[in-house]
Amino acid sequence: MSLMSTEQVAEFLGVKTERVKRLARESLLIAKSEDENGEPQFDADEVAKYKELAARFGGL
Repeated sequence: MSLMSTEQVAEFLGVKTERVKRLARESLLIAKSEDENGEPQFDADEVAKYKELAARFGGL
């Protein structure tokens, strides 16, 4: 399992970091752990699946 930071997820999805944090709060992206600063970290495979699913529904 490869973990991505909030900033990496935002760059991968093409959105702002605030949007990634909101997706996590709404349980649309599930954080697997937290880094030493308390920031969420996400599984890269799940982020890729979310991006594919979002594209099918019309985009992010």
